[in-house]
Amino acid sequence: MAQGSKFIVVFLLFTASATILFSASETRAPILVELFTSEGCSSCPPADRLLEQLDSRFVVLSEHVDYWNHDGWTDPFSSAEWTARQETYGRHFKLDGPYTPQMVVDGSVEFTGSNVTRAAHELALAKDRPKAAVRLERSSTGVQVKIESARTGAGVFLAIADDSGESQVGAGENRGRQLHHVAIARSLRKIGRIDSEGRFHREVALPEKTRRQRVIVFLQQGDAGVVSGAAMLAAEKL
Repeated sequence: MAQGSKFIVVFLLFTASATILFSASETRAPILVELFTSEGCSSCPPADRLLEQLDSRFVVLSEHVDYWNHDGWTDPFSSAEWTARQETYGRHFKLDGPYTPQMVVDGSVEFTGSNVTRAAHELALAKDRPKAAVRLERSSTGVQVKIESARTGAGVFLAIADDSGESQVGAGENRGRQLHHVAIARSLRKIGRIDSEGRFHREVALPEKTRRQRVIVFLQQGDAGVVSGAAMLAAEKL
């Protein structure tokens, strides 16, 4: 079987499984899937497509690193911030160095981002882990964050992501390709910690333009530890 056909067959099997596992809820499962990717990497487009397929079921973030910005092409979505976050994960997982595409599920495990079989396996395991209840609601000035029954001391992180984006790549390994991305990370900051009673309630001010972007909140131990809860507010269609 050709590699492309194998990818499609395996992914269809995974999609069917995911539909059965998560069909009881209309919202995304509280599982954070991060993809470290780059438009300068020829191995990344299959991983980008996989993340797009996962987007309807899970909380996803596409984090474009900047170390592929050579050979005449600069990824317009890339940032040293995402390279630094990936390097932090690398130290946590004791890797020799960063690579793309890399997928990280709930801060607990990492693997090649285009590996559909591994993704299906890790997401099936992740669904059984206990998660805190993270509730988000847009307000007139930003977003209301309410978290209950969480792990004391966990950090609360807020990310802003573009709903989607695309590029006609003009140089480098993907020259001539039209690439599409979802949940493109634009900023990430820590907004607090879970208190001694396992709660976090706060209204976070955000610029008006973020109404047209996704707001993602997740709980993480340290800067690259286990993620114990996640939720997303979809971009408003203005």
